[in-house]
Amino acid sequence: MLESPQSFVVHEECQKAASQNGFRRVLGEQGGWAAFGSTTAKGSIYLAATGPSGPWYLALDHLGVIQEMGLPAPDVPGPGRARFSFDTLGALYAVLRRVYELGVSLPDAPLREFELRVANLPRTTEAERMVVQRIGQDIFRDCLMDYWQGQCPLTGISDPALLRASHIIPWAECESDAERLDVHNGLLLSALWDAAFDRALVTFDDEGKPEFSRHLSARAQAELRWSSLISLTDEHRRRLVRHRERARAPS
Repeated sequence: MLESPQSFVVHEECQKAASQNGFRRVLGEQGGWAAFGSTTAKGSIYLAATGPSGPWYLALDHLGVIQEMGLPAPDVPGPGRARFSFDTLGALYAVLRRVYELGVSLPDAPLREFELRVANLPRTTEAERMVVQRIGQDIFRDCLMDYWQGQCPLTGISDPALLRASHIIPWAECESDAERLDVHNGLLLSALWDAAFDRALVTFDDEGKPEFSRHLSARAQAELRWSSLISLTDEHRRRLVRHRERARAPS
């Protein structure tokens, strides 16, 4: 059974775990579950334990984060939409970091930030519109860095200067700002992969495996090295259908 109310040790460990992973707003405790929020990540988290040695429990109310995490959910009653169990604090910390990264990157967090930052900016001239676009692209990149954990999923390259925010549906072709800023409309790719992807010389199948255009030379294909498949969601796959059409089209 969960400690309820939480003992001093459990209370302190829960607060430390939440704070060190971006959830610094203390929202109170009920039924042994301590609730926390963030000023930057959407959704609340709830932490509990059966004792100072664990196991530890995490409850989430952000449906998008729950779906992205893909964790098995134990049959534990409590708050939120889903609850998860961890034998150690280390395992809990690792998941909390990912919860925060997803909370600041999943829709509609990037759109909200963009709307706040450009609310009072003029868009009359081309130069003014370009300023607004640059703000949106910078927000998009920052969110992709969080979503993909700061590395190219194909190559593992994590040098920020070598990483690019690659739109699946190009910025200019998106029907709304929500689509432009949706992290599922982007991949974080190293510079060479980004250049090939942007020109539809490479695309990806539904399993995240690269598909090379027949217009790409054998030498270029050999230089586009990769070590892992890209982990895709259905939202990525839906958009990649259109990108594959460009890559496969005769020219």
